[in-house]
Amino acid sequence: MSCLEPHRKASVSASAPYRVLFVCMGNICRSPTAQGVFEAQVRAAGLSERVQVDSAGTHGFHVGKPPDSRSQAHALQRGYDLSAQRSRQLTAQDFADFDLVLAMDWDNLALAQQLCPAPHQRKLRRLAEFFQQHDSPVVPDPYQGGASGFDEVLDLVEDGCAGLLLHVQQRLSRPG
Repeated sequence: MSCLEPHRKASVSASAPYRVLFVCMGNICRSPTAQGVFEAQVRAAGLSERVQVDSAGTHGFHVGKPPDSRSQAHALQRGYDLSAQRSRQLTAQDFADFDLVLAMDWDNLALAQQLCPAPHQRKLRRLAEFFQQHDSPVVPDPYQGGASGFDEVLDLVEDGCAGLLLHVQQRLSRPG
């Protein structure tokens, strides 16, 4: 099954948390930003006990390091504290452990698909699929750019996470 095909219905137990993993290349810009934003939205919705959030990178360039200082600064300006996060690399086990794995762009989606065991391919999607207001197919990498790139990432991530929250709330409300 391709990641773009409709997902099979999965029951979500009231006791088991719904687990979301965000993925970018190095896990220092986009995916930790998405983790911080989605955690804040989940908290505001009163779902912290029912939803778990994490992030990872397709590459191990920055394992153990905090998010990029520019990502942290821009996120903090909007009220998101990313300082406690540490980069880690995506593993095949993540696809078994998480209910939804969201890549930030096509390249990282392709890399994640290569690592993803066949039975879990249905869990792999792009965050852009959840955009409500924006019409971008990806969350672009701001690493080589200036401040505006980090603001654009936050705009896209906030939008995508709002749509994602609606999706997760629907999943949680389905009888198991």
